[in-house]
Amino acid sequence: MIIQHSRRPVVGIPTQTLQSLGGVSAEIPPSWVMSQRYILTLTAAGAIPWLIPLVDDDTLRGIYEGLDAVFLPGGADIDPATYGAEPHPLCDKTDRERDRVEVALARWALEDEKPVLGVCRGMQLINVAAGGSLYQDLADELPGALKHDYFPFRGQSYTRDYLAHEVRVAEGTRLAQIMGVGPLRVNSMHHQGVKALGHGLLPTAVAPDGLIEAIEGDRDGYLVAVQWHPEVLTDNDARTRAMFSDFVAAAVEWGVSRV
Repeated sequence: MIIQHSRRPVVGIPTQTLQSLGGVSAEIPPSWVMSQRYILTLTAAGAIPWLIPLVDDDTLRGIYEGLDAVFLPGGADIDPATYGAEPHPLCDKTDRERDRVEVALARWALEDEKPVLGVCRGMQLINVAAGGSLYQDLADELPGALKHDYFPFRGQSYTRDYLAHEVRVAEGTRLAQIMGVGPLRVNSMHHQGVKALGHGLLPTAVAPDGLIEAIEGDRDGYLVAVQWHPEVLTDNDARTRAMFSDFVAAAVEWGVSRV
């Protein structure tokens, strides 16, 4: 059921380059795409989704100015050059133009305290935009790491809603207000993760191996990001639906305050 607000906020969702995913016929012209699940989940929470192409910075700024909030989705690995690192042999496919666009959107939103919600890669991108760094492959670079790469491909048979492991949500956080304090089982489809935490960010959930699984901003603006994929879990979990409703409500509040 779509939640109705008196004013539906416009939420920007960056796209990615289709060809960066690999295996695309050379006959298909260069294209920008994004998973329908993000768009449908945000629409159901009451937002008007606005897909953002990977355009030049001036055009991007014009798009950004029309947004009430920014949603940063999952996807390809972030190019290590974005955070000043050399590529690890196990760093996977990247999309430099997407990195450029999302870093700009994240930094503008952080500066303006415009609401931001990030999931999986989106959380990693926020960390990079704030000056942090990433483990490029957790199994190789994080001693004692759990398995985090429960992908529904690469020869694995896990479903996207498979609840792979627990995270522990910290008290006194916005995430705790939504999801509750303590252990929470989540799905997990990533092989990279937060290494050095970016400036102005706080860890709000941690996996048993010590990996940061959620972050928030230390300022007044709305900034929430999680390492898992909550958009996959909304059909059967009211708390996860509340995460998106909370974000959309923040976007409404931000937009109304600018009228």
